[in-house]
Amino acid sequence: VFGAFMTGASYGAAAITILPLAAILGMLMVKGAGSLDWNFFTKSAVPLGESGGGFANAIVGTLIIVGVACAVGVPVGICAGIYLAEFGGGRLGWLVRFVADTMNGIPSIVIGIFAWTWIVRPSGHFSALAGSAALAVILAPIVARTTEEMVRLVPNSLREAALALGYQRWRTSLTVVVRTAGSGIITGCLVAVARVSGETAPLIFTTLGNQFFSTRVLEPMAALPLQVYVYAVGPYDEWHRQAWAGALVLVLLIRSLGTLARVVTRRRQAGA
Repeated sequence: VFGAFMTGASYGAAAITILPLAAILGMLMVKGAGSLDWNFFTKSAVPLGESGGGFANAIVGTLIIVGVACAVGVPVGICAGIYLAEFGGGRLGWLVRFVADTMNGIPSIVIGIFAWTWIVRPSGHFSALAGSAALAVILAPIVARTTEEMVRLVPNSLREAALALGYQRWRTSLTVVVRTAGSGIITGCLVAVARVSGETAPLIFTTLGNQFFSTRVLEPMAALPLQVYVYAVGPYDEWHRQAWAGALVLVLLIRSLGTLARVVTRRRQAGA
């Protein structure tokens, strides 16, 4: 009887956990799905007071900004995580681990102010590159700590076997340990990318936004979370309608990254 009760309680807790996500998705589907059409994905924002237009500039801007942030933050985070797991037993490792944990707890708006102070203000203008730098600062410590935990799960017997075969320590870490922990590292990277893809506060201080279509990283650029925020607080009903649609696309994009992380993990586990 007690076992059945605990099983039911576990199912109930799982349902309570899923309920808020289902409620959010349901609300976004009701208010935003009707605004999703071909123009939404192929046209940019229109001038104030006009109807129509879309979020094409914001979608492309998000892909560029997050892509540049990943190109910087993911390699730094993975390398830092490998160092912490394999060689981070001294004071330097403790310091890197402490900094990563501290950075993970800093609000994103503070990161945005930091990027504005050190990048935007000296350069004299907003830019997508500054936004990518802010997102990379958020991304790197998440990837570092996730990579460290995944690498630590690799059995020491694999390391000892590689060393016994004559592998050097660095080669063992890169070709044996990282390869074994690859699925977990990839999952952590995708989760971190999903985390930064929805950030708005750092982009307000760095990227600023752009009503026009632009792919130049040294100029202001539109982004999905930023444009959703601007449209949501705007005075026009047309903006509000498109803001709901943009929020739905953003949530689906983040959800897709989470699903991709699970698919990658399951395939690698099945292959193993």
